[in-house]
Amino acid sequence: MSERTPVRAVKAVIPAAGLATRFLPATKAVPKELLPVVDRPVLQYIVEEAAAAGINDVLLITGRGKTSMVDHFDPHPYLESRLEAKGDLTRLAAVRRTSDLAEIYTCRQGEPLGLGHAVSYAESHVGSSPFAVLLGDEFTEEDSPLLPGMIDLQAQTGGIVLAFIEVPDDEVNRYGIASVQTDAGFGDDIVRVTGLVEKPPIGEAPSNLAVVGRYVLPSGIFDAIRRTKPGSGGEIQLTDAMALMLEEGTPVHGIVYRGIRYDTGMPLGYLQTIVQLASQREDLGPAFTEWLRDFVGSLPAENAEGNRA
Repeated sequence: MSERTPVRAVKAVIPAAGLATRFLPATKAVPKELLPVVDRPVLQYIVEEAAAAGINDVLLITGRGKTSMVDHFDPHPYLESRLEAKGDLTRLAAVRRTSDLAEIYTCRQGEPLGLGHAVSYAESHVGSSPFAVLLGDEFTEEDSPLLPGMIDLQAQTGGIVLAFIEVPDDEVNRYGIASVQTDAGFGDDIVRVTGLVEKPPIGEAPSNLAVVGRYVLPSGIFDAIRRTKPGSGGEIQLTDAMALMLEEGTPVHGIVYRGIRYDTGMPLGYLQTIVQLASQREDLGPAFTEWLRDFVGSLPAENAEGNRA
């Protein structure tokens, strides 16, 4: 019998139908995914991450008031002609690049009923092939990519591949946490997952490995989602569907990510991301960091209780 020919994921799904209530009122009319990080929206960083991993087909799961996400990746002939006429070739190239990153498709989730429910909308688009899921509020540093290794591992195993970060023991109750075996046979930072638990109480977590927003999934996930009952918050949870597949024998592995993960899902993380990336820019970094040092140095000191000194 011939060995199984590995099938690599070449499509990505970005669930982006949420209401983004943490950013109201800014997100009343502007999708959270289009909030700018310096001069690019969050969503563009994520599509760039997918494109750099060899994915050129991206499906956005959108909702009410989110059509502008698709517009961002469309060509804009009038804007391009104006920039060309002005000789602003740098911005012209940046604008054109957005429409060259990938083929962007969209479908509409009528009501956000959980991550598993959102992913289920991708079935007709991805068919029987494995695919990546990238959550729409986080991305990784360009020089330390995560997704290519996840795609390679999924092609080898045919199962589910997750991304983990190590979190402090007193924060495990904020995440989905995995129980793992470290002798997975694939090298350092790759573990075999033996169980998943959502937001365990502090002191009861099986590890400090937290699931973060990158998944590479086989097409069997769609049947598992159909058989998954509403869980946390009365929603169809992707974690529950993956746990079902694990129980039924699907191999589940994880890669422990050691690079920088930018999490823009909360206002604090969003602001931190802007500061970090602005500081790294050749055109902005030197002047920005000089101002930032002066600004931080001018702030009133605080005592241990958090009161102004």
